[in-house]
Amino acid sequence: MVTALSMSISSLGFCLPKLSSPSRATRAKGCTHPRTLAILSDPYVLRLAETLEDSIPSISSTSPPPPPLQKLRDISSESLLSTSWPSRKDEAFRFTDTSFIKSSDVQPVQPSSLQSLASLNVLGDTHLPNLAIVDGYLVDSLSQLYGLPDGVFVGPLSRVNSQMIMSRVSEYASSFHGDLFWSLNGVGAPDIIVVYVPEGCKVESTLHLRFLSLKGDKIDSKVLPISNPRVLVLVENGGHINIVEEYMGADGDEKCYWTNAVMEVVIGDGGKVTHSYVQRQSMEAVHVKWTSVRQESTSVYKLTEFSTGGKLSRHNVHVQQVGADTTTELSTFHLSIGDQLQDLHSKLVLDYPRGFCRQLHKCIVAHSQGQAVFDGNVQVNRDAQQTDAGQLTRTLLLKPRATVNVKPNLQIIADDVKCSHGAAISDLEENQLFYFRARGIDIESARQALIFSFAGEVIRRFPDSSVQKTAENLIRRLLDPKPPSS
Repeated sequence: MVTALSMSISSLGFCLPKLSSPSRATRAKGCTHPRTLAILSDPYVLRLAETLEDSIPSISSTSPPPPPLQKLRDISSESLLSTSWPSRKDEAFRFTDTSFIKSSDVQPVQPSSLQSLASLNVLGDTHLPNLAIVDGYLVDSLSQLYGLPDGVFVGPLSRVNSQMIMSRVSEYASSFHGDLFWSLNGVGAPDIIVVYVPEGCKVESTLHLRFLSLKGDKIDSKVLPISNPRVLVLVENGGHINIVEEYMGADGDEKCYWTNAVMEVVIGDGGKVTHSYVQRQSMEAVHVKWTSVRQESTSVYKLTEFSTGGKLSRHNVHVQQVGADTTTELSTFHLSIGDQLQDLHSKLVLDYPRGFCRQLHKCIVAHSQGQAVFDGNVQVNRDAQQTDAGQLTRTLLLKPRATVNVKPNLQIIADDVKCSHGAAISDLEENQLFYFRARGIDIESARQALIFSFAGEVIRRFPDSSVQKTAENLIRRLLDPKPPSS
C-alpha cells in the first residue's frame, strides 16, 4: 500500500537507498532538499505513522475516502514529518513519561469479527440512543439510534449523503492542530464519527457514545494494540445537544492497549453542548485523549469529566471562545488508586468581551506510587474585556509518597476583568475527622464519607442520573474493594 506518508519517508531516504522525488507533503512545506527535512524528522514517529496508514482498511474498494478525511490524513502526515516523540525535556511532558509506549510493539487493531459481538452484550445496557465504537471501529449491531429530530445526523463521515453537511464538516475537520498524538490520530483514524445538529434544533434525548477496547495483550507483554477513534460534533446556531462520551475496557480484563482518541466540538451562535466524559478503561492501558472546542458568541459548553482508568491517562483540552458573551465550564475528577498517572492539560483562550469561564479540577491519589498532573492555562487576551474567569484545583494525597504536580496559570492582558485561581493539596484534615469521631463514627467510615463528599462536588454535575450512579458505584468499588468471599 503506497500512502502519502510512505512516499514522504521514501523521499527522505529512510527506507530506500535512493531518494525518490519529493512527496506532496514535502513540496507543501517548500522543501527542495529532503535530506534537510530528514535531519529534523524522528524515524520512530515516521515508522509508527506509516504503520498506522498501512493498517487503515478501505471504506470502499471503488471510491476514495471522503475529502475531509483525506485532507485530515494529508495534514497530519505532513505535521509528523517534523514532529519528535515527546520526552521529559519537553515542558508539556515534563511530568508525563511516555517512554514505555515507545519501547512497546505498537500494533494497530484490525476490525475483523467486530460485527459478531452483538450476542456478547459486552457494553452492557443503556437507556439512551447510542453508538458503539469497538477498538476504534463503529459496530452497527451494537448501536441503536432513536428519537433524534429530523435533520440531525449521527454516524460515520463515509455515510454522509448531504452535500451541505459534508461541506460544513470540511470547514472544521482539520482546522485545529494539536500535538504528536493528535496527528497520529489523524493518520490512523479509520473514519470520523459525525454528530451534526442543524440550526435551532434542540435534541431532547442524550446521545451516548460508547467506546470499548477489547483487543489487548498481557501485562508482561511488549505488544500494545492501538485504536484511533475520532469524533466531530458540529452544532449550528441555536442548536442544543447533551452527549455522554464513555471509554471502557472489558470488565475484569486488565489488558494492555492504547486508545488514542480525539473529539472536536464546534458550537455556533447561541448553541449549547453539555458534554459528559467518563474514562474507566483497564488499569494497564494507555489512554490519550484530545478535546478541542470552538465556541461562537453566546454559546455554552459544559464539560464534566470522571477518569479512573489507565496506567497512563492524559486528557488535553483546548477551548477557544471566538465570540462575545460566551460561557465555558470545565469540571474534572480524577482518581488514581494504583501505579497510575492521571494527567489533565487544559487551555482556555478568551478573545472577546464578556466571556465567562469556570474550571474546577479535583483529584485523589490513593496509592504510594500514584501520580497526578494538572497544567491549566486560562489566557485572557486584550479584547476580552469584562471577562469573568475562575480556576481552582484541589488534590487529596491519601498515601505517603503519592505525588501531584499542579500548574494553574492565568494570563491576563485585558485590564477590565474579574479573574481568580487557586490550588490546594492535602490529606484529609484532622478537624474534619475529629468532627466525625466526636459523634461516634469510626475513623475509616469518616475517611470514606469525606472522600465521597470530595468527589461528589464534580459527580453531581453530570446531568444524567445514570452516569452519576455509575461514577458513584465505581468510586466505592475502587476505594473500598470487598474482600473475596471464602
